[in-house]
Amino acid sequence: MSVSRRTVLATAAGAAATGAAAAPAAAAPVPAQRTLRAAADYAVEKLRAVAPAVTAFPVGTKFEKWIYSQNGDWVGGFWPGTLWMAWLHSGDDTFRAQAIASARKLAPRQYDTTTHDLGFLFYPSWVTAWRLTGDEAWRAGALRAADSLIQRYNPRGRFIRAWGALGEPQNAGRVIVDTMMNLDLLAFASSQTGDGRYLDIAVEHARTTRRVFPRADGSTPHVYDFDPATGAPIGPNTVQGYSPASCWSRGQAWGLYGFTTMYRRTGDRAFLDTARSLADYVVGALTPDHVPVWDYRAPQQPHDIKDASAGAITACGLIDLAAATGRPVYREVALRLLTALSETCLTRNSARAEAVVARCTRNRPAEDGVEISLPYADYYLLEGILRVLRPRDVDRAIDLSTV
Repeated sequence: MSVSRRTVLATAAGAAATGAAAAPAAAAPVPAQRTLRAAADYAVEKLRAVAPAVTAFPVGTKFEKWIYSQNGDWVGGFWPGTLWMAWLHSGDDTFRAQAIASARKLAPRQYDTTTHDLGFLFYPSWVTAWRLTGDEAWRAGALRAADSLIQRYNPRGRFIRAWGALGEPQNAGRVIVDTMMNLDLLAFASSQTGDGRYLDIAVEHARTTRRVFPRADGSTPHVYDFDPATGAPIGPNTVQGYSPASCWSRGQAWGLYGFTTMYRRTGDRAFLDTARSLADYVVGALTPDHVPVWDYRAPQQPHDIKDASAGAITACGLIDLAAATGRPVYREVALRLLTALSETCLTRNSARAEAVVARCTRNRPAEDGVEISLPYADYYLLEGILRVLRPRDVDRAIDLSTV
C-alpha cells in the first residue's frame, strides 16, 4: 500500500458516517479467492490501459469500444466509482487521480431535478470521494444532489417520480424499482445534516415500493404506475422487462440491493424481509451457470440472452444480505455468481475490448445493447469482489454500517 493511500484511508475512517460496520464474514474458499483476485487484477490492468484515453463517461460498448456521454446520462457515477475500486485493490494513485478528475465532471448534475438517478450519479463518485479523501467539497456536492432529488417526491402517492422533468405530465406517476438504489443518497444526507426529511422521504418511497412491487413469490415488475394527482395506484407495467407480469433480472437486483441498504440505514425489519423475499426468488430462478438471463420470466428462459450486470449487482446485494441476516447461503450464492462472472464473462479473449465484463444486456425489448458491456457491470463486479477480498476497504468507500 502506498503511503498516500494509507493516509487517505485513515482519514476516511474519521470522515465516515457514524455506525458500526457489520463484522467481516468468514473468508471465501481459497480457490474462489484466487479466481476473484485474478479477475480484480485483470480489471485493474484493463483500466490501466484504457483509462488514460477516457475523457467522458462510458455508457456501453459498440463493437467492444466504449460509447460516451458528456454529461454522464444516468451512469456517470460508475466510471469514477470503478476507478476508486481499482485504487482500493491496487494502491496505484493514478487511479485515485483519475477518479477525482472524472467525478469533477459531474458537478453540473448536482442541480439536476429532471431525474431520479442522482444516487447512481453521486454515491459511487462524490460520496465515495468524500469518504476516501475527507475533502468537504465532495460532501457538499452530494448534499446538493440530495436536495435536487427530494424535489421529485410526490407526497400524495408517497413516491419519488422516476422519469421526466418536474411539471411535465408524461410519466408523472411512474415509479420504477431502480429508484431503490438512489435512496442511500438521501440516507447519507440525513446522517450528515441531521435533517430527517431526506431519510423520511427515502423511507416513504421504500414503503410504497414494498407495498406494490413484490409479488407473492418475491418477483417484481420493472414499473408501477400511480395517478400523480391523487396518488391512487394504477398497476404494474414495464419498459425493460418482457412484460408487466415478468421479472427483469437487473430490476430484481436493484430491489434486492436497495431494500437491504434501507434496512441497514433504518433497522426496519420489513425492509429486510422484503430483501429476503426478492433474494429467495433470485436464488430459485438462477440457471446452473449462475449468469442471470435478462428476464427471469421471459418465454425462452432459461435459454435466453444473459445479463452479467444483473449477476454482479445481485452478488453485492446477497453479500450485504448475508451479513444482515446471518444466513450464509446468501453469501455462498454470491460467491458462485462472482466466480461465474469471473470465469465466463470477462473480456480476456478480446484484444480490442475496452470494458472488463461482457455478456450484458441493457434493454432487450428495445433491442438496445444486447450482449454488450456496460459500465455498471464493471463497477459492481469490482465492488462485489472487494466485498469478499477487502471488506474493510469497501466499508470505507461506501459505508457498510448498520444502525
